[in-house]
Amino acid sequence: MDTGRDSGPDEQRERGGATAPRQDPPDPAVPRQDPPDPAVPRQDPPDPAVPRQGPSDPTAGPAPRPPRSDAPALPGTEPADGTRSDEERPSRPGQDTGPRPDGASPNRRLVRVWRHPRLRTPRRIALGLVLLLLLPLLAAGIALRVNYAGDPAAGTQTRNRDALWLGHAWVDGRKSDADLDALAERLRGSGIRDLYVHAGPLEHDGSLPATAYPSAGRLIAAVHERLPGVRVQAWLGDELATETPDGMRLQRAGTRDAVVLSAGRILDAGFDGVHFDLEPLHSGDAHYLALLDRLHALTRARHVQLSVASHQIDPLPGLHSAAGTLTGHPKWWSQAYFGQVARRVDQIAVMSYDTAMPLQSLYGGYVAQQTALALEVTPTSTDLLMGLPFFHENKMGHSAYAETVAAAVRGTRLGLSRTDRTREHFGVALYVDFAATETDWTAYREDWVGKE
Repeated sequence: MDTGRDSGPDEQRERGGATAPRQDPPDPAVPRQDPPDPAVPRQDPPDPAVPRQGPSDPTAGPAPRPPRSDAPALPGTEPADGTRSDEERPSRPGQDTGPRPDGASPNRRLVRVWRHPRLRTPRRIALGLVLLLLLPLLAAGIALRVNYAGDPAAGTQTRNRDALWLGHAWVDGRKSDADLDALAERLRGSGIRDLYVHAGPLEHDGSLPATAYPSAGRLIAAVHERLPGVRVQAWLGDELATETPDGMRLQRAGTRDAVVLSAGRILDAGFDGVHFDLEPLHSGDAHYLALLDRLHALTRARHVQLSVASHQIDPLPGLHSAAGTLTGHPKWWSQAYFGQVARRVDQIAVMSYDTAMPLQSLYGGYVAQQTALALEVTPTSTDLLMGLPFFHENKMGHSAYAETVAAAVRGTRLGLSRTDRTREHFGVALYVDFAATETDWTAYREDWVGKE
């Protein structure tokens, strides 16, 4: 409907039906104009504020749309004179640099997409997955922190059944008589009764060359002379081919035969026992249990000790299976498998370090839990030793700030207090002599050896 908004006053009067005022006769000098044809659409007069354009070429198509002054230049179309668009110019004080109404920022567009009603269900699923991952971790952290609370019971200190891992330098001739005197002075009056001296490693086929421990006899004699009652055990270890192509394969009967033969030969050198550390050893390995049966028969016949270093126990039931499926490295043993190993040896030392705990309180709570789990399945006739971190590294799985001797000793005492405070066959194992600091030794003596 034509409202007459853009028509002239004469046209309005004619459409309105009012009587028009009298008009003068036409001037003959002025060309006569015909009335507008009603079949032709009426055109508004041009806006004087818009510059006139020349006649358009009917064959050129629609005129190109002029570029917006506020649109960023396309790549390769920057002005040749080096000028920059508004977006490229540095902002001035008070200048509004926020997103323009015709072009929202990427963050706002992302928020609008995320809030779209169609994504309501995916949003809820994503939130549920995040909570599913975070809540168990939060609950576990709280449980470990609570596990570290309280005071250890009286009498939960050394039973004089502790052990110390010693490096290979003690049997290859690098240590002098002065070193032996210093070692004896360090250990005298402590609770250490066993020394696990590195005499390997074993070859992947289970053999052990006699040239690996040329000064073993000298060390054994010196310890027996300076520290009566302290036993020297041969520490033998190797990497198992459980997660890499190279390593020892316990599933081979010939390899197990060679390991037993190597143990017999090193006992011939005068050692008071043999200590095995085979890693990574997966939970449930029946070949390892079969090997321990044969080794224990050998050591019992020689009236010497058989001891092993063990993996940690599942903090949650079945965690080793989940870790093995997700990472290929089942770090833990099941509690049942730990008990099977403990029943086949005279001593079992838990490697209760490299736990990936970020805080001392969490690490100490973890050690308290490991102590309780191990006590529950270890025979009372087997020496159970909890490992203390006498080394300082910062790497994946180990924080020197969190894993301290003081935290480990406190956690050990708390676990012992709550589970079996009167257990006699119990102690700690210090790893390792060549990386220990005076702070480590002080914490061991004051917190574990000291009498209440």
